Amino acid sequence: MATTTSDDLRGRRKAAADNCDRWLSNRRLTVPERLRRLADVAGDDRTDVYGGGGEVETLELEVAELLGKPAAVFLPTGILAQQAVLRVYADRAGTSRVAVHGLSHLLMHELNALEEVHHLRIERLTSEPRQPRPDELSAVPGKLAAVTLELPLRDAGFVLPTWDELVVFAESCAERGVPLHLDGARLWESTPYLGHSLAEIAALASTVYVSFYKVLGGVSGAALAGPDDVIAEVRRWQRRLGGNLYSLFPYAVSARDGLRTVLPTMDDLYQRAVETAKALQSGGFRVFPDPPHTNSFRLYAPRAADAIELSAVERMEVTRESICGPWQPADVPGWSWVEMVVTPTTLEWQVDEVAKAFGELLAR
Repeated sequence: MATTTSDDLRGRRKAAADNCDRWLSNRRLTVPERLRRLADVAGDDRTDVYGGGGEVETLELEVAELLGKPAAVFLPTGILAQQAVLRVYADRAGTSRVAVHGLSHLLMHELNALEEVHHLRIERLTSEPRQPRPDELSAVPGKLAAVTLELPLRDAGFVLPTWDELVVFAESCAERGVPLHLDGARLWESTPYLGHSLAEIAALASTVYVSFYKVLGGVSGAALAGPDDVIAEVRRWQRRLGGNLYSLFPYAVSARDGLRTVLPTMDDLYQRAVETAKALQSGGFRVFPDPPHTNSFRLYAPRAADAIELSAVERMEVTRESICGPWQPADVPGWSWVEMVVTPTTLEWQVDEVAKAFGELLAR
């Protein structure tokens, strides 16, 4: 009997995913479908030129209002947005030291850009799978250019602080006289758990970054909101780092569409995530955090990663349904995990239907 290698399984997964006609998370749009959608929802006939005018300018005004900040700038990527604002803070403070979580996106997924490109010195608040505490900030001596919080912390399992914890941490930054920057790639999804509006959350920080291509379903792109003078300096770094594209209107059109159609569903997505997590736990799985803090959480299965991944791919090949991404080995031997992300597409499934589909992965 032939052995299935990991490369074989990756190839089979891709082929099966390309053949799916039903998705539990976001459905893959074809290029013609995406272009038709952009044409249908575009609200401005003018095109931007190097970020000025048209849909880009309108989007920046909308984001600034949503987040309660004086100004906002649209950028093609969140990596660019956060590099730029942290560089601004470092130059202003006269120190290269920035405090971040050891599991933050800034350190886990950006090829050490803060140090390699901007020569910033990283001070890790903690590397535990939770949000950092004020006492951990106090334990970092000396002058800091900025402190960052990722809300939610994706690589810890999409975990958030409580509202009171967030307020206390923000007050600790203010007392120390250091700007607090929010990595809010998934800030839209954080409002139900925190129980406060986007503007109320953003008011605790000097600057806030948000993303448009995740749950909002945009083509790509990010925005950074904050004081006028900081945003003006970020625009200069956007140019220096090659992020001031001649035109960004397709990204801005899709971002505005997500704000209109998906942002109002955040409470529904969060509630469905809580219900789904409960149903999956009843079927032999475990979730973290329990209950979820956002529309996303980690799902753990009592099967080895290679075995359950094979079951998932085989099920996808037969049913033409995509219910999850690739399974990863968990810290506990014999267990595996995968990220669950509840999107508007997920609302088309019944909770018991989702539980049944995942139950089949354990039964195979």
